[in-house]
This record gives sequence, C-alpha cells and structure tokens, in this order.
Amino acid sequence: MKIVIPDGDTLALPDMQESIIKEFSRFGEVVCNGTTKPEEVISKIQDAEVVLCNKTPITREVIAQCRNLKYIGLFATGYNNIDLQAASERDITVCNAGAYSTEGVVQHTFALLLDLAGSLPAYHASVRNGEWERSPVFSYFPHPVHELYGKTFAVIGFGSIGKRVAQVASAFGMNVIVCTRTVPEDPAVNYPDYEFVTQEEAFRRADVLSIHCPLTEQTANFISKETLALMKPTAYFINTARGGIVCEQDLADALNQGRLAGAGLDVLVQEPMSPDTPLKFAKNCLITPHIAWSAVETRERLIRIVVHNLECYLDGNPVNQVN
Repeated sequence: MKIVIPDGDTLALPDMQESIIKEFSRFGEVVCNGTTKPEEVISKIQDAEVVLCNKTPITREVIAQCRNLKYIGLFATGYNNIDLQAASERDITVCNAGAYSTEGVVQHTFALLLDLAGSLPAYHASVRNGEWERSPVFSYFPHPVHELYGKTFAVIGFGSIGKRVAQVASAFGMNVIVCTRTVPEDPAVNYPDYEFVTQEEAFRRADVLSIHCPLTEQTANFISKETLALMKPTAYFINTARGGIVCEQDLADALNQGRLAGAGLDVLVQEPMSPDTPLKFAKNCLITPHIAWSAVETRERLIRIVVHNLECYLDGNPVNQVN
C-alpha cells in the first residue's frame, strides 16, 4: 500500500518527520512531501491508495485522476479542503482528527489574553530598551495592567474548546457568560457556574470576548462594525478560531479609534498573512502565526489520532469518518 503525505511541512517538519515516517511505515510505503502546490497534487498522489493531508485541496478533479485512492486521512479537524461528495461517489473514506488541539488552543487563548491584560510586550520592549536601568524607582508602570479577577468573560461557541476555555476563565475568578447556537440541555443544572446569554448581551457585557465557533456561512464576518460597536471600549477580543469570522478592517478601525482596548489573534482571513492586512500595525493588536495547535504534545496527539483512524479503517471499522 502506498501512503502519500503531500503537505508534511504543515506539521512543522523536520522535527516530527522521523516519527511520522516510523508510525506510518508499518502500513506500507510512505512518501512524505514538504509542500505541494495545487497544480502538483495529481502528479504527487496519483498512484496512492492512502493520502494523509492537512490543507492540501483534494478536489473532484483530483479525485477523478487518482483511481487507486481509497482513503483520505486529515491531520486536521476541518475538512473543507476535501470534496466530500466526490469522495463518497468513489467510496473513498475520509476521516478527520477531532479535539486533538483543545488544550493547546486553550493555553494560547490565555497567553494572548495575559499579554494584553499585563501589557507584557510593551514592558518587555521597555526593559530591552534600558528604561528599567534608568528608572529612579524600583518599579515603573507607564502601560496599563489589569486583573482578570471579577471581569466578565464571554465565550462564543461551546464545543470542546469553548468548554475548556470557560473552565480556565472560571479558575481566574472571572464571571463566565456563554453564547452558543445550541444551548445545552438543563444549563442551570449541567453548567451552574455559567450564564447562557444572547449574542447581543454577550457583546455588551464582555470584558473579554473569545471566539470558539467554526467558520460557516452564518459566522463569516460575524465580528463586524455592528457587533464591535456593542462592546465596551475597555474590552479585549481574542480569536483562536478562524480568521474569516472577522471583518479585519472593522476590527482595525475599532482598535485604532480606541473603541476596543486590544485584540489577540492567532488566525487571519489570509494565511500566510497578507502584507496588506489592516491589522498588521493596528493599535494594541497581538498577532501570532496560527500556532495555537503547534505545541509538540499537541502535534504528537494529532499523529496518534491519525494513526488510529487509519488502523480502524484497515480493520474495517472506520472512526471519525466525515463522509
């Protein structure tokens, strides 16, 4: 059996290349490519029976040209890069990796928030610039520092990540409010520490608003000038979900005009980041390059899930199948 990985570099190779090759070699021949351009996909996977990918587009045209293909395994939870209907028509099984990144994304959510609340980048820069050495007193604080305790934390989306974020926010002594499309059964009984609120109430009350919902037709550009106008000028906005949820110009305007205290973003509409994004130099905007899922432990967990998915498929009992 031939197994092709078209975009191994998305897993931050080479640090994990050896373990990936070792894990999958027991199933057959493994060909691991660093990157694959859309026009190269067919030539690279044409004779593969198994394709394991992250973001590589497997379109109807690609599937039509890959007559040996029987299984597509995703190094990801999202699967919008796969034409599921075309795969199903060919009886190709497609399996994703769900919930592997929960702990890493939760950690990164609060890393961004703590940087903002403590003005840590500004203080780090000031120390590097020698300001502490020149200070006439032992401590100086030209940049605002705020406690999280007692503040209101709004969670938008209440899946596995949203639930864990709510738990951590509670541990900081924050008041957690939740806005979700599907309110859990008996929320007062099952989640007594959280208050479930409407979208408008979440935006109005939030001292911190954190996004943990998928990108869909309904959530695209969900963060806009209209929803941002509801927020307190002292509030922070965190997005570790998907960049397309945000209208970037509207967010940049809110930050630059002082209508929002700060934003922490791990995702953007275009990735890699476009040099033209209005958020690049927006006031008090922290941007990281989609690394919330990149912890070594997180990626090791991801590989274990993808291996397990393939094992189950070969045993005739596929799990995490999305088509």
